[in-house]
This record gives sequence, structure tokens and C-alpha cells, in this order.
Amino acid sequence: MSMKNGKGPDPNKVHPIAGYDKEIYVKPTIKNPNIIVGDFTYIADSEFESHVTHHYEWNGDKLIIGKFCQIAAGVEFVMNGANHQMNAISTFPFYTLEGWNMESPAANDLPLKGDTVIGNDVWIGQNAVILPGVHIGDGAIIGANSVVGSDVDSYTIVVGNPATVLRKRFDEELIDLLLKFKWWDRSIDEINSLIPILTCRDLEKVKKELKERL
Repeated sequence: MSMKNGKGPDPNKVHPIAGYDKEIYVKPTIKNPNIIVGDFTYIADSEFESHVTHHYEWNGDKLIIGKFCQIAAGVEFVMNGANHQMNAISTFPFYTLEGWNMESPAANDLPLKGDTVIGNDVWIGQNAVILPGVHIGDGAIIGANSVVGSDVDSYTIVVGNPATVLRKRFDEELIDLLLKFKWWDRSIDEINSLIPILTCRDLEKVKKELKERL
């Protein structure tokens, strides 16, 4: 295994930067079984689960995040527990608060949006908010302070509130190659050998290399 400073990448290490506790690999810190995070995804904070809000066990919704995602400080994943009944004359959640005579509404009376799913190698900028049930594709970039309420295609940059498409990161040929190649699913040794390709600005050269390796 190729190593830097005599150490290989370890997805189970909480602090991947020696002596710095404000950036952590998320996966080894997760306690909630309804949060599933892939190897090497990090957040610019000393913990992760407080960034997942309104995540109540009775809704059964999951937050699923892929590998190698980069999550900036202040990002919030808002889960389905934040949604209130909207098909009646009041949105007040009497059933959640002590002393009010109301049973939980039927599931089809609540605007439940399902699981929130983030792909691999997604960069989520500072203070972005991801709303319930959103699916974000591999390689997407979410601009700082964006509020994402609808799905984001792979390798697409979105910005703003509500988040709107700024542009695709690459042409369709390269996006297709990347989605077939799935570098994030390769072994650590292979990813280490791929770093010159993954960080190369000559995209035509990258296309050629990917085609040869597929």
C-alpha cells in the first residue's frame, strides 16, 4: 500500500488530520442506525449528528450519504420530522406536544418525502440546507448557503435559495465515463494510483485514461 508519512488512509479513524479536531471522518462516529455514511466522507466540525435535525425514529426515514463527500461547517440535513400537516386548516402539531388531545395523523396526511440520499464525491458548501427526501447525485457541488429542496443530478453545480442549476461540471461524455468508472468504489491502493487522474485539469487526457481503464 502506498503511504504518506508511513500511514495509509484509514476510514475508521475519526481525526484524519493529526492534531486537528475540527475535521472528522463521519462514518466511525455515527450512532443512529438510520444514518448511513460511506468511507472517507468528512465534515468540517468535531461531530456530525447535530447537523441532522428533526430526525425522529417514528418516521423511519434514513439519511444515506456516499463515500468521499466533503461537508462544510454549518450544513444542515433537515429530515421529515420538520414537516407539518398541510391538508387541514391548522398546521400546528398538537399530537407532538403534551396535554393536547390528538393522536398522530395518518402517514398519508403528512407530507413525508422519504429518505434523503447523497451520492459519492459530493461537495456541500458552508451553511447549505438539504431538505427532506432530496436525492443528490454523484459528484454534485452544492453552493454555500444554498437551500436544496429538489433532486440534483450527478456532476451538477447548484446555488441559491431555492437552489437552482448553475451548470454541469463536465460534458456528457465525461460524466458518463465517471458514472461508469465509479472511482470511489475502487481499493485504497487503486485510488492512490488514480490520484494523478482524479486531480488532472486536462479533461481530454482524463477521458482517454478512463476509457483505457474501463
